[in-house]
Amino acid sequence: MTSSSAPSRKALSKIACNRLQKELTEWQLHPPTGFRHKVTDNLQKWTIDVTGAPGTLYANETYQLQVEFPVNYPMEAPQVVFVPPAPSHPHIYSNGHICLDILYDSWSPAMTVSSVCISILSMLSSSPAKERPADNDRYVKNCKNGRSPKETRWWFHDDKA
Repeated sequence: MTSSSAPSRKALSKIACNRLQKELTEWQLHPPTGFRHKVTDNLQKWTIDVTGAPGTLYANETYQLQVEFPVNYPMEAPQVVFVPPAPSHPHIYSNGHICLDILYDSWSPAMTVSSVCISILSMLSSSPAKERPADNDRYVKNCKNGRSPKETRWWFHDDKA
């Protein structure tokens, strides 16, 4: 008998599969500006390149998002993180975790991958400075061993960046 360190992943529900197929088709027809989906055969995990908007601190810089969909998507938010190196931003930790309310408490099943991506780009675009959150080192240290950002009790206190 062998053991694996990777957790077993439950298959997506039929509702989640149908919804993601629909979103993927829509993305392929009308991709959001500044984003490119890297096509794979894994519907449950998407890799998306995001390019900073012109005229912003992140103009022409490209970063990578990893989006993992839970079994009961869209009733539950996907886990969205930047693949390190993550952009320096007041709401993005160096491990790629993003402090953005729509990814947690303010999630709605009406949201889509495209709308989440646009919100992330808007967050990047409105940043006045390239800097890490004040508690970055402490937070990242406490996230060792692969802790999900969804396990964090976020405090959403700043809507300016």
